[in-house]
Amino acid sequence: MHDLRTGVCHAQRHVKDCAERMADAALALAAIGFVIFDTQRGANSLRQSIRPIKESATMTPDEIIKLPYRPCVGVMLLNQAGEVFVGQRKDRDLDAWQMPQGGVEKDEDPAEAALRELEEETGVARALVSIVAQSDTWLPYELPHDLVPKLWKGRFRGQEQKWFLMRFEGMDTDVNIATEHPEFSKWRWLSVNELVAGIVPFKRTVYEAVVNEFREYL
Repeated sequence: MHDLRTGVCHAQRHVKDCAERMADAALALAAIGFVIFDTQRGANSLRQSIRPIKESATMTPDEIIKLPYRPCVGVMLLNQAGEVFVGQRKDRDLDAWQMPQGGVEKDEDPAEAALRELEEETGVARALVSIVAQSDTWLPYELPHDLVPKLWKGRFRGQEQKWFLMRFEGMDTDVNIATEHPEFSKWRWLSVNELVAGIVPFKRTVYEAVVNEFREYL
C-alpha cells in the first residue's frame, strides 16, 4: 500500500511539473510573438495545460486587477567569481537568459521551495549551496493583459516572487541541466551588470529590484 501511495504521489507531481513547465513555455513563446498549436500529441494532462493558450477569451483590466499573484521563488546563484548562473530556456530560439525560478507548493516553506527548484532546474544539490540572503518582500510582476486569460486558466494576474541569494560551493561539473524535466538548453555564468538586459521585458523591473536588494553581497 505504501508503494502504491508513493507511486500515485509521484505521478501527481509529474503531471503538475509538466503542466507548470508548459505554462512557463507558453509565456516565454508569447513574449516573442510565437503561437502554440495543439499537435494532438502527448498525454491528456498536457493537452489540458495547453488548452488555456488556445482560448480566445478576453478579460477586462478591472477583472484582471482583482486576481491574485501566483506565489513563486527565484534563485540568484553566485559562483566564487561573483558571477550569476543563468540558463537559456529550452522553448526560446532567441537568447533569453533567466535565473532559476518556480512555483511554491501548498504549505511549502519558500526557502525549501527555492532549494527544490534549484536542484530540479540545474541539478545543483542543496549541499553545494549556502543561502546568503533573501528579499525583504515578495516582488511582483504583471503579465501582459492579453496573456492573463491564457495562462494558469486565467487565475493569476502575474507572479510574486521571493528571491534567495545563494553561494555556489561546488564545481561547474556539479551543474547538470539534463534533469528529469529540462528547463534550460544551455547555461553560463553571467556578470551581474549583464543580467537585466538578458531577461524578457516584463520581468526586467523584478530583476532590477533583485540586483538592488542584494547589491551589498555582489
